[in-house]
Amino acid sequence: MRSTFRTADTAAATATVPAEHQETRRRIPVVVHTLDPLSRAGVLSQLRGHPVIDLVDDAEVRPGTVAVLVGETPDEPLLSALRRMVRSEGARAVLVVSLIRETELLDVIECGVGAIVWRHEATAHRLSQAVLAASRGDGDLPADLLGRLINQVGTLQRSVAGRGGAPLSGLVPREIDVLRLVAEGMDTGEIASKLSYSERTVKNVMHGLTTRLHLRNRAHAVAYALREGYI
Repeated sequence: MRSTFRTADTAAATATVPAEHQETRRRIPVVVHTLDPLSRAGVLSQLRGHPVIDLVDDAEVRPGTVAVLVGETPDEPLLSALRRMVRSEGARAVLVVSLIRETELLDVIECGVGAIVWRHEATAHRLSQAVLAASRGDGDLPADLLGRLINQVGTLQRSVAGRGGAPLSGLVPREIDVLRLVAEGMDTGEIASKLSYSERTVKNVMHGLTTRLHLRNRAHAVAYALREGYI
């Protein structure tokens, strides 16, 4: 099933089949960033030859480029490169790491990462699936990581509720309804069907709230809604 938050063991046929080529309808510029030349060569080899991916150099990063950042953990050099590419250059990010600690998880999402791939799962299919999801502004998180994110933000939510007071920024009921279904893994079409909206309406709702609240992608929007106690 196609979903906003895809797991590593679902949508097995969606990364390289012709239907997805038709869905993408454009070539995606992709830059690979890592301090490890062997990791860089490996990721380039996995992505090279994909029919909708164009591999580009760091100097060619522009809005709409997907940056694949590779490291053992999201340490400060990797996060610094991530912030620069997302915030200054308008890229969309895929993070390929071996480990993310609890204290790093929200920081990674709020830096603008929409897709995360465990290094031991970084096959050609898995990497291209994450790149395509990031290029659409969708989230693509491993199932275990999504569960950790929800649990961690739920703890923050309960802490905020215990202190009383209202969330700092408001979401209208329609936005909450859409985000709740995004968090459940539904894609745009499924959300539209569930809420009896058009797909255009769902896209407009997501665009409106992410623009108004300065959120970078759907993963960041869900993290925000969870943190503020809306869902």
